[in-house]
Amino acid sequence: MKSTVEQIRQRFDNDVERFSNLETGQSATIDAPLTLELVAQAAARVTPQARHVVDIGCGAGNYTLKLLQYVPNLSATLIDLSQPMLARAVERVQPQTSGSVRALQGDIRALDLAPASTDVILAAAVLHHLRTDAEWEHVFRKCYAALRPGGALWIVDLVEHSTPTVQALMWQRYGAYLTELKDTAYRDQVFAYIEQEDSPRSLMYQLDLLRAVGFATVEILHKNSCFAAFGALKSA
Repeated sequence: MKSTVEQIRQRFDNDVERFSNLETGQSATIDAPLTLELVAQAAARVTPQARHVVDIGCGAGNYTLKLLQYVPNLSATLIDLSQPMLARAVERVQPQTSGSVRALQGDIRALDLAPASTDVILAAAVLHHLRTDAEWEHVFRKCYAALRPGGALWIVDLVEHSTPTVQALMWQRYGAYLTELKDTAYRDQVFAYIEQEDSPRSLMYQLDLLRAVGFATVEILHKNSCFAAFGALKSA
């Protein structure tokens, strides 16, 4: 059985510091600093006149903070399961913008996003907690509806591979990365909570679904092993 929403929330309540480093991002994610930078730059180029960002699973606010370096004074809606994460995100984001900052605690599957209300949606290391195909489609449709014309959704996440031999290769490479980052005990710890909590989909599955719910264009910014950064643009 996979972890419940409440169990995931409890783990993140106790893990705020790991998600509070803007220079490294989340170190367990391969190429975290690079994908953080790429998403912020891509969002700034695609929606330079953006006024509002929604950050789903915002953690301690790293992605919104990085985006504000390129598109200043955005208003921001920060969403996370964890109240301690949200508190840290607001504490870090509010001084960096003259825009409004709103915090929403909850699960994106259950929260309402107003139609055509935002220009940029960020979703970093969060969608892999979705379980069923119906949930994936529901959340992608919700994001599409919430974007204004010309807006974009940017995702950085763990992805699986459709071919078992390729999946095994990428998992082996990820294990080697984690071991080099710390040690084998850390590798085993990360693998254990991924097995318990996460249910990622392949990159191609997500790109196809983004098109199916209405996005006009999809873009792959980066992929390394079992992590990818990509986006979807709504027609202007």
